[in-house]
Amino acid sequence: MSTPFPFTAVVGQDDLRLALLLNAVSPAVGGVLVRGEKGTAKSTAVRALSALLPQVPVVPGCRFSCDPAAPDPGCPDGPHEPGTGTTRAARMVELPVGASEDRLVGALDIERALAEGVKAFEPGLLADAHRGILYVDEVNLLHDHLVDLLLDAAAMGASYVEREGVSVRHAARFLLVGTMNPEEGELRPQLLDRFGLTVEVAASREPEQRVEVVRRRLAHDDDPAGFAARWAEEEAAVRARIVAARTLLPQVRLGDGALRQIAATCAAFEVDGMRADIVMARTATALAAWAGRTDVLAEDVRQAALLALPHRRRRNPFDAPGLDEDKLDETLEQFGGSDDDDPDPGPDGPGGGGGQPPQADGGPRGGETGARPESGEDGEPQASGAGEQAAVRAAEPFRAKVLSVPGIGEGAAGRRSRARTEHGRTTGARRPRGTLTKLHLAATVQAAAPHQRARGRSGPGLVVRRDDLRQATREGREGNLVLFVVDASGSMAARQRMSAVKGAVLSLLLDAYQRRDKVGLVTFRGRDAEVALPPTSSVDAAAARLESLPTGGRTPLAAGLLTAHEVLRVERLRDPARRALVVVVTDGRATGGTEPVALAGRAARLLAAGGVASVVVDCESGPVRLGLAGQLAGELGGTAVTLDELRADGIAGVVRNVQDAQRNPRRAA
Repeated sequence: MSTPFPFTAVVGQDDLRLALLLNAVSPAVGGVLVRGEKGTAKSTAVRALSALLPQVPVVPGCRFSCDPAAPDPGCPDGPHEPGTGTTRAARMVELPVGASEDRLVGALDIERALAEGVKAFEPGLLADAHRGILYVDEVNLLHDHLVDLLLDAAAMGASYVEREGVSVRHAARFLLVGTMNPEEGELRPQLLDRFGLTVEVAASREPEQRVEVVRRRLAHDDDPAGFAARWAEEEAAVRARIVAARTLLPQVRLGDGALRQIAATCAAFEVDGMRADIVMARTATALAAWAGRTDVLAEDVRQAALLALPHRRRRNPFDAPGLDEDKLDETLEQFGGSDDDDPDPGPDGPGGGGGQPPQADGGPRGGETGARPESGEDGEPQASGAGEQAAVRAAEPFRAKVLSVPGIGEGAAGRRSRARTEHGRTTGARRPRGTLTKLHLAATVQAAAPHQRARGRSGPGLVVRRDDLRQATREGREGNLVLFVVDASGSMAARQRMSAVKGAVLSLLLDAYQRRDKVGLVTFRGRDAEVALPPTSSVDAAAARLESLPTGGRTPLAAGLLTAHEVLRVERLRDPARRALVVVVTDGRATGGTEPVALAGRAARLLAAGGVASVVVDCESGPVRLGLAGQLAGELGGTAVTLDELRADGIAGVVRNVQDAQRNPRRAA
């Protein structure tokens, strides 16, 4: 077994370490979501935390880690008599992104349940993580239905497995930690709210601190055991402090003054629901216990707000996370005041200093992860772009209607186009391929019924063989790849027009976020086209690239379409099940080179030959209109919509007819 990197040897990342320690003191805080760029010690810190947790007393032989002092009366391995048990280290269980539902919650043996009425249950990762840590790396890439199951179990402290009327329940209380890189996509706001705390982490920009990070990492890799031994004393001190804080926690008093500050803060920042208030109260209490105090101070409330509120303020993916700390301080001061005389300051002095985990060297607090636009995308004129104009701001986005791709796919779960999925309405049955996940009971009984006499059935139970089992086929919705191909040439440079175009694309990006799509952005201007953003789940990254997009130069329409074709070709190799929708935003003009219009037509027909669903947003304006965007839509086998119709919420209705256009290309042309 490898020796983990010591928790106290992690350099900097104070907020990350503090959030983890507060959950170790009080698991009722509700876990922590760690957001940040790659290579910022997210996974290292989480894995190191498990070594600091106290030993766990368990009932010998119980697969569900029952506490011998108070065993779960509904334990599937029970009933257990209260008594002396054994102890083991707290577990840290990792949930892989590609895990199945059965791997997470456990699996019932459906064949034995139907034939013998026996609840034969194989525990899942939720059972393994009971009274320990459940760690989900890249939680934003986890399927939504798994995240729902995971967070429901974390909220209720129990896991329920129900299949065709057979149910099993077991305790599942754990410290939930999720890590994610926002560049790879965001979590839904409803799921963000279910994490108690959130932390933004970023690599230090201080050379000395970066040197220390490398020095410690190399020392650990060269001699893991020796490196851990050098930090053993610090690790033991933090472990003892966690135990002391857990013991003190029930004695901590949360006065009316602190409660008023918590309620006022949540109201001032307009967070939805009451979960934020409850999480802040539990976090402030844990902070006081961590500082060795029995009273909650204003400093605890402030720190709790910084950890519990930023992710609850995001209303859409374009909102930057974080809190206005000046506004926070004003609110706390306005509603400040103590119920009693000054409380015991605790061993760390006034304010406790208890918000900071022990560390010999200080470090920057995580929180600023906003990426600046890349060089050349900030709207400033470039030497190579003759006639180039600075970027303009996007118009206010609007709500778009449903866009869908024709036919039935088999892509990743989402909310856009029809697809065969593991979850949804049942449409039929088939023989299972591999492990049975969703039993079609009627089809199974129908398959087994004719063979009962031959199988010697004598009792009331149905004699079921594995060949009789039938998997339910279901239809739901999938996420697609929405690839935007945006004309940024001089003919699009009119400020009002480009602002409206950007606002429309932002509207579709917001819709893609809500429907769990991947998005990509291809732009063309001057002499060539470029992939401004490869296909990604991060729509806020696409919005940032779009916002900084300058315009000017000629219109290499063919290059834009050919670049889109290449992007789709590569993406099919990576994710062959995900279907694409191409949205071309242009006035249809093509300039530069030899026969630019003919080249654009051939490129469009190449895309159409691949069966790609498409829509053209016609941005042509003025009294004289050439109708080139409509001709382009005909070549693509798609549909055209004018910019005016788009601004009137008309695009979604047109894209809704992509299916009809593909079935009848002549009418679309």
